[in-house]
Amino acid sequence: MTQTGVDNQLVIGGRTFTSRLFMGTGKFPDPDTMVSAFAAGGTECVTVAVRRIDLDEKRSEKNFIDYMDLSRIQLLPNTAGCFDLDSALRTARLARAATGTNWIKLEVLGDEKTLLPDVSATVEGTKILKDEGFIVLPYTSQDPIVARRLFEAGADTVMPLASPIGSGQGLPDFSGLQFIIEELGGKVPIIVDAGIGAPSDAALAMELGADACLINTAIAMAKDPAMMATAMAQGIEAGRNAWLAGRIARRRYASASSPMDGVVGS
Repeated sequence: MTQTGVDNQLVIGGRTFTSRLFMGTGKFPDPDTMVSAFAAGGTECVTVAVRRIDLDEKRSEKNFIDYMDLSRIQLLPNTAGCFDLDSALRTARLARAATGTNWIKLEVLGDEKTLLPDVSATVEGTKILKDEGFIVLPYTSQDPIVARRLFEAGADTVMPLASPIGSGQGLPDFSGLQFIIEELGGKVPIIVDAGIGAPSDAALAMELGADACLINTAIAMAKDPAMMATAMAQGIEAGRNAWLAGRIARRRYASASSPMDGVVGS
């Protein structure tokens, strides 16, 4: 669904975002590099795996959260590493109690090798957490039927993968994403999550009409994470502008740039 020339604000859970690059905290070589990448990318939303951090108030060492400017950045705890619904729900509740935010990125994984989502459990978990007052951002597949079920369950975003988590494959097949955007675009934010490897991947996702991209591995494991974060932000901005501008339709045959009608005879 293209809205040529109209750049609607990205609003999730009552919060308006100016940056459409969401980032993660995993795999950075050190906290200083992570914070530099956040600043370079201009991100305003950062996801962190609750199971990877020490949330004890009496902890002796800093954790990821301590390095974030939470006056500017929306903290988005996630349930990464949960392979069943019960553990995902427990982790979400722990995250809210420990961090004070009711935002949660819901991940219920179905397979340890592919890290693909258990979509039925994700839909059920979305319903339960919404009833408990959470702002739920669920990680899902590119299945448009599942996306519709998540929307109906009250999800605050729908977050289809580009390709498997951390794979860097980009969007080898984006037909499912197109269906999701056609049906739900403008109704709920669509954030492409997982598998983006390069700024061109992010640009393509945005050209298709996605509202934002969540990117971790491609930035954190780049040779220069801050520079890659900048490049990703630029790719997202370019893709968004292309979507707003309205790209031309693909044609099977050539179409002359200079019309032949009215050509002066020799």
